[in-house]
Parts: sequence; C-alpha cells; structure tokens
Amino acid sequence: MADPGSAHVLRFGYTFRLPDGTEKGFEVRLDADSLASLPGPPTPKPGWTKLHYFQCANCPLGDEVEHCPVAVNLAAVVETFKDAVSFENTTVKVETAERVYEKNTTLQKGLSSIIGIYMVTSNCPVMDQLRPMVRFHLPFASADETVYRAVAMYLVAQYFRARKGKAPDWELEHLTDIYREVGIVNAGMTERLRHASTEDANVNAVTILSTQGGMVPMYVDDSFVEMEHVFRGFIERE
Repeated sequence: MADPGSAHVLRFGYTFRLPDGTEKGFEVRLDADSLASLPGPPTPKPGWTKLHYFQCANCPLGDEVEHCPVAVNLAAVVETFKDAVSFENTTVKVETAERVYEKNTTLQKGLSSIIGIYMVTSNCPVMDQLRPMVRFHLPFASADETVYRAVAMYLVAQYFRARKGKAPDWELEHLTDIYREVGIVNAGMTERLRHASTEDANVNAVTILSTQGGMVPMYVDDSFVEMEHVFRGFIERE
C-alpha cells in the first residue's frame, strides 16, 4: 500500500556496492516543504553523538539539547563505515524521483555526498542555512558545481527577499559569513568523527565537503573571475 503522505516526502536512496559484493543501503527522507530530515526507526545514539562531545566552536545550542542533531542524523552512516578506508573503491547509486545517478568512485567521495545531505537537514542552526541546496541535490558535485549552486541558491533567496520588501544582499556579503560559519562546523564535525571512527573514510568525507565549501568565500572575494567567461553573452548584450 502506498504511503498516503508520500507526496510530502522527498527521498534519496543511496546504495554503496563494495568490492567484495556486499551492499549498504540508506534512504534519506525529507519533509518536502521544510526539507528537514524525517525520523526513521529508532536507532541507538552512540556516545559520540552527545552535544558536548567535541562540540563545534560556534555551536549555538545549549545544555537543554542532549545530542548534536547533525551527529544523530549521521549515526547510521558513520557507524556503518567507521572502520572503512577512504580510498576503498565503491560503486554508488543514488536514486531520486526524477533520475538515477551511478558512479564508480572512492568511498570518501560517495560518503561526502550523502553526509552533505544529512548535515544540512538536521536542524543545526548553522548548517540549516544551506538547506535549499538539498532540493536540487547534485550527487558527486565538483568544486565548481558546488560553488555555482551555492551562489545561485543565495541569489534566488535575495530575489525573494526583494519581492517581500526586504533588503537584498546582491554583494553576497552574508554568503561569505555563512560559509565561514559552516567551515567551523565542518572542522568540529571532522574532529568528532575522527574520534568516532577507527579508519578515515568518514573523516575525509567531511574534509571534502569542507574543502569545497571553503572555495565559496574565495570565489566571492575574487569576483568569480574564473566563471565570468561563461556569462559573456549576458555581459556583452546591450
């Protein structure tokens, strides 16, 4: 029987096929309106998910919160791959309502894709600012693709702010601030996962996200000169 609420759920199915033939599957379920992660079946919350376990330096949550929401959201994936090596080969299939992606890649790159979704849909006040990007999730995105999507997301948000009579930030000043704060969370999560894992796949997956996110302020500071030629037709039009 179909789930009566399925129209209100956004799903991403991730399957990791490992060299020995085993498969590890995960289904990310999001509220289609808020893009918040929907709770799955009850699962254990390891000690490393406690809020104060290598808590991020800029964490705005207080003692009333027992567990880091990002860590709880990542627990199933992290526990599955805590003894996995970054450069282990894997085939990752990502299934969405619109299409299927599949790539032969390293485990760290496959994990960075699904971890990226979990981190921005966990109700972390810092990471939630990137949540609109999940609606148009692009698995295995390159650094340039990540920067482009981040800036496009932010500019669309400014358009909606202007439509509502609010001051838009066309200079992208706050976008740089957002990504600097996100970088601090990525650093904190890297340290948390380093102590939660015996090998490096989970840690390096977050490092990839951090590296790509760190490029956004650099592109903004350089006025996107490396991308300007792509928009020559718009720039030169009278």
